Amino acid sequence: MLVGDKYFQSIWLDESDPSVVRVIDQQKLPFSFEICELHSVEDVYSAIKDMTVRGAPLLGAAGAFAIYLATLEINSATDPRHHLENAARYIISCRPTAINLTWAVNYAMFKINNRPSGKSLSEIALETAQEICNKETENCRLIGKYGLSLIEETSKRKEGKPVNILTHCNAGWLACIDYGTVTAPIYLAHETKIPVHIWVDETRPRNQGARLTAWELEQAGVPHTLIADNTGGHLMQHGMVDLVFVGCDRATRKGDVANKIGTYLKALAAYDNNIPFYSVLPSTSIDFGITDGITEIPVEERDPEEVTKISGISGKDIVTIRICPEETTAVNYGFDVTPAKYITGLITEKGICKADEAEIKKMFSDKFQ
Repeated sequence: MLVGDKYFQSIWLDESDPSVVRVIDQQKLPFSFEICELHSVEDVYSAIKDMTVRGAPLLGAAGAFAIYLATLEINSATDPRHHLENAARYIISCRPTAINLTWAVNYAMFKINNRPSGKSLSEIALETAQEICNKETENCRLIGKYGLSLIEETSKRKEGKPVNILTHCNAGWLACIDYGTVTAPIYLAHETKIPVHIWVDETRPRNQGARLTAWELEQAGVPHTLIADNTGGHLMQHGMVDLVFVGCDRATRKGDVANKIGTYLKALAAYDNNIPFYSVLPSTSIDFGITDGITEIPVEERDPEEVTKISGISGKDIVTIRICPEETTAVNYGFDVTPAKYITGLITEKGICKADEAEIKKMFSDKFQ
């Protein structure tokens, strides 16, 4: 996607130094646009942990690049297998909910363990990281194509009036290397002159909607309005939302979806008001080995200070302030699970299907054991 007049992905290998992976620092947006350099497995771990890098598909790509950087750390005193297995476990442990991270790291290890003769560990690891970036980018492009059909249908029904789409958190190109999941059909609609308007949930804590989604949409010139998280139900009751598009950090084979905390409440409001609610995701976000999202998807608990404090811009500085009494106890669940029965459908790179095991199996028959 374009930032100003320059094209960026959210992760890439430095063209002049193949030992450096570059990422956009999502902690600094929208106040400043800065690039971070990752030189080691520890750098990648820290970037994921502090959410310099976030978003399920991007986490997978970052995890694969971590394995590549791990191969560069090997020297004559290193046991390569032991070193890479330790690096894989370490990176996977960083964020437990998003399945893309585990999938990508395991895939990179599989490719290394089955590499053809004549290729070094680093060569195959880098090829795999770049393959994953290309795969997720293409997944998002196809997701945009299929999701666009829903916007087109709604636009026709509204006789060309703007299609109002509500989003939660950030599932844009920043989170997905390029295009985004939720944003891909929105960008396509905007490019094809279909009038759209996006209700952007601020998405507390961390405010990824306010800070990242709003910034992305502004860069692309897409009309949007920022709202407090609790506003969505009111908008739906008054006919001001046509579609709800949310991302996904992990889905089950039966269609339950884990996403940023607060997604479940949006689904309930949409269900009560007969508004289509779609989870937009690549197949790499589906955990085909589990069936019950509520009991089987691990929900990450993050630092309570993300709840008790908030960051923003003051003058030229990003500052963090406390918003509650000093001794207040807080808990910070990063995700919730929306049961399949509240989800109208899943928008994937293979098309749109119901959030139902039979429908998911029909679309992804090769993934079912």
